[in-house]
Amino acid sequence: MTGTIYVLNGPNLNLLGKRQPEIYGRETLADVEAAAIEAAKGHGLSVRFLQSNAEHQLIDWIHEAREGAAAIIINPGAYTHTSIAILDALNAFEGTVIEVHISNVHKREEFRRHSYVSLRADGVIAGCGTQGYLLAIDRVARVLAAD
Repeated sequence: MTGTIYVLNGPNLNLLGKRQPEIYGRETLADVEAAAIEAAKGHGLSVRFLQSNAEHQLIDWIHEAREGAAAIIINPGAYTHTSIAILDALNAFEGTVIEVHISNVHKREEFRRHSYVSLRADGVIAGCGTQGYLLAIDRVARVLAAD
């Protein structure tokens, strides 16, 4: 395995900073990507930062990660609550998986409180804003250092 972390972002995260900033903040996904790259570098790791609104594309990237990624950090967006297919793909990945949500999904609508992805995740970070991605990178670095 390499020191590469796949950071996967699901539907509507391309609108980060524009869509419901009162919930998701004003940072853009490009801002998050730049911060993630810097955070990973600080741990001697690299990031492959990706976003898609298409479920199949996220699954293809999870499959790709099987070939050499040390970890996956995933914010599956609304697929969190609906995608058994993403869960199945994650179950085929042997590295660390951290699930990230910008908002505190447990304080929102009832349907947002269920996550298929959590059934595979080694950790879940919710409600910390975009800082959750950086917390996830720190956690991955600690897990990799312990191996």
